[in-house]
Amino acid sequence: MSVPPRVVQLNEANAFLKKHPEVLFVDLLIADMNGVVRGKRIERASLHKVYERGINLPASLFALDINGSTVESTGLGLDIGDADRVCFPIPNTLCYEPWQKRPTAQLLMTMHEMEGQPFFADPREVLRQVVEKFDELGLTICAAFELEFYLIDQANVNGRPQPPLSPLSGKRPHSTQVYLIDDLDEYAECLQDILEGAKEQGIPADAIVKESAPAQFEVNLHHVADPIKACDYALLLKRLVKNIAYDHEMDTTFMAKPYPNQAGNGLHVHISILDKQGNNIFACEEPEQNDALRHAIGGVLETMPASMAFLCPNVNSYRRFGAQYYVPNSPSWGIDNRTVALRVPNDTADAVRIEHRVAGADANPYLLLSAVLAGIHHGLTNKIEPGAPIEGNSYEQNEQSLPNNLRDALRELDDSEILARYIDPKYIDIFVACKESELAEFENSISDLEYNWYLHTV
Repeated sequence: MSVPPRVVQLNEANAFLKKHPEVLFVDLLIADMNGVVRGKRIERASLHKVYERGINLPASLFALDINGSTVESTGLGLDIGDADRVCFPIPNTLCYEPWQKRPTAQLLMTMHEMEGQPFFADPREVLRQVVEKFDELGLTICAAFELEFYLIDQANVNGRPQPPLSPLSGKRPHSTQVYLIDDLDEYAECLQDILEGAKEQGIPADAIVKESAPAQFEVNLHHVADPIKACDYALLLKRLVKNIAYDHEMDTTFMAKPYPNQAGNGLHVHISILDKQGNNIFACEEPEQNDALRHAIGGVLETMPASMAFLCPNVNSYRRFGAQYYVPNSPSWGIDNRTVALRVPNDTADAVRIEHRVAGADANPYLLLSAVLAGIHHGLTNKIEPGAPIEGNSYEQNEQSLPNNLRDALRELDDSEILARYIDPKYIDIFVACKESELAEFENSISDLEYNWYLHTV
């Protein structure tokens, strides 16, 4: 006789509390549309009740703009009386928060209707529905994220970020040399604490590299054969990085383009697919000869323009793009080519995979992966051919053709018949409504540059 899931989860809670008698509080976490972590903090004694009955949070949590205000045009706010839904724990996500002064744990949650079915507007549920289509084909997705971020000073200059003082030299870094080991030494204590904190939380972070701007770094996550779990790890890694940096009297930003003349922050994702026997269907000696790989790439390239609002969801997201920053601006692919949108690393035949290089670090990983996997499934099931791979510099061979601003990206998403087959059109409507609300507020503001240019000159 199998053990009921709720009993298994209660056993999980019991084991954790027994292992950590010092824990006083538990943070209950759920990610909104923007990937911002929200939730509640409870006392230790209430954890069993959470596993048994869940917690209530308003459905409007998934209709919040980047400032945390409910966008009423989504229909999830006052129209439904700002009504609650119930959130349940996600198994195997209960872990310790190593940065807290008072011993605290954290637990990821997911939202459900009061009757029990998953709530359609939870980004985690959006992804689950896409993954289900691969389950029907007997395919398993392996995914791993690479997350870029800047360490920044806790003190801004006129509201603008600046690199933090090096704990080693006491100076602000100016190096733009990628992979420079000496720059890792400048912030070694903070970076090492990030890796150790990730290990303590079960996040498979296996490397940190220096990126091509002052105090910019990338954390690589190891691949896992569970795309939803891969997104959980990316989400929790961002929270870990922010809090560990704060412990070291620094701040961080995952803003897509925090500095005008430096590289932006990307969120690359590596994807391979296993068949029922556990074999990588992309494995091959000659990637151009692998039908599954070509078709998957073809589908992602075809849906890439409509996916851009999920890959680059904010006004600032589109400032990342430019050849000098290795951010592709056209649907393109190539073998071991970092100037294209879809790079195929082929160091060994068994490790052939797709590296998607377009999204910014400000993307919600669940929505990003939902869009990419929708494209892969579309390509596999319709045998979409991608054309020839790009050799050499794709920026010199392809003109910019992807949407280069949020408004155009939202139009592409709203009009996409293909993505609407994978992502609930009701959810697309909510996403577009939230982002159009942000865009309207942005376009209603007047920038400092406009005052400098026009106030006394026209």
